[in-house]
Amino acid sequence: MRRLVEFIRSIYVVVLFVLLEIAAVSYYARSTAYTEARLLARTNSMVGGLNKLVTDIGNFFLLGRENRALTARIATLEEELARYREADEAGKLKVELRTMGESKYRMTEAAVVSNTVGRAHNYITLNRGGADGITNGMGVITPDGAIAGYVVDYSEHYAVAVSILNPVFRGSGTPEGTAYQGAIRWDGKNPHFVTLEGLSKYAEPAVGQKVFSTGFESYFPAGLLIGTIESATLDQVGTTYTVRVRLAADLSAMNNLVIIENLDHQEINDLQSSEVIKNLEMN
Repeated sequence: MRRLVEFIRSIYVVVLFVLLEIAAVSYYARSTAYTEARLLARTNSMVGGLNKLVTDIGNFFLLGRENRALTARIATLEEELARYREADEAGKLKVELRTMGESKYRMTEAAVVSNTVGRAHNYITLNRGGADGITNGMGVITPDGAIAGYVVDYSEHYAVAVSILNPVFRGSGTPEGTAYQGAIRWDGKNPHFVTLEGLSKYAEPAVGQKVFSTGFESYFPAGLLIGTIESATLDQVGTTYTVRVRLAADLSAMNNLVIIENLDHQEINDLQSSEVIKNLEMN
């Protein structure tokens, strides 16, 4: 009991001050209708600001889940778009719309675990692996359909893709509105540009013209955006162009990507590496 009395004596000044302040504010608030309204407005403003802060914090932590949901939706839409492109190129769009058969491309969303752009050889690590049906030779694109790379190795839960910003990357591109194509290469310098090599002089590439995938590589369907032409130089003999292409994908700012599986990839690969082909090359 003695300790309680001593504790009260030690804080009674502070308690008395707080009580007097509360009484003063209460008296001031009720002195006129104007002061009461102003105090109520200030209180509501403070409470509203606090509620907004709590809401903003909650929305921030929901962004990751919303981004994953959006990327999954984009993967589904890209799969449908690939089916329409196939049907359109084969001249069977009307039949496709009636039957809505299965596409030979399957899309899977993936988050970027690590990614490099400033090295001589750049790779992208993704959080999808063999357990998710990922295998070598699958294409990797951005959610808006621009080429980023293709899978070259995988474990149970992760995959590594060779980036388009890698000298070992192998792909081809064609300028929009032409039937000509060239090889896509990265010179190891600027991470925003690649080179379209060996393009026929008859292609007549123009600045600002878009460059798309040809579909000749089994890991990418035709019609995916690679970038836009910045410049084109004709070789000394005047037969082919070397074209500088600004990449559509900003590979330095990637969080989520889409993995494309060509369901015919293994069949095509087996056929191209068959014994018949090997024997022809040996003769």
